[in-house]
Amino acid sequence: QVQLVESGGGLVRTGESLRLSCAASGSIFRFNVMGWYRQAPGKQRDVVATITTNGGTTYIESVKGRFTISRDNAKNTVYLQMNSLKPEDTAVYYCDLVAAGIRYWGQGTQVTVSS
Repeated sequence: QVQLVESGGGLVRTGESLRLSCAASGSIFRFNVMGWYRQAPGKQRDVVATITTNGGTTYIESVKGRFTISRDNAKNTVYLQMNSLKPEDTAVYYCDLVAAGIRYWGQGTQVTVSS
């Protein structure tokens, strides 16, 4: 079993920054993909960024140049540095870990960007 715990959400103004963290614990397969998703009210949960064990990353177009995903494999932790935040970034952010065909979710952390 794998547990994921997110932290770092909050209320910020347009243009400000936040850094989200997600720590994984439990039986973690060495090779995995970790990612960040977000879900705004009334909308589906969508991927924001992903990172493999080897550091390969993907981003959705709307966050490229503003968000950076990174990970510390020794700490089993993934980060999402969010700069130049916009009101449309407001959502609950979830981290996930996929390993050996199994997906695990964190509980989510709220990010609210005021205009």
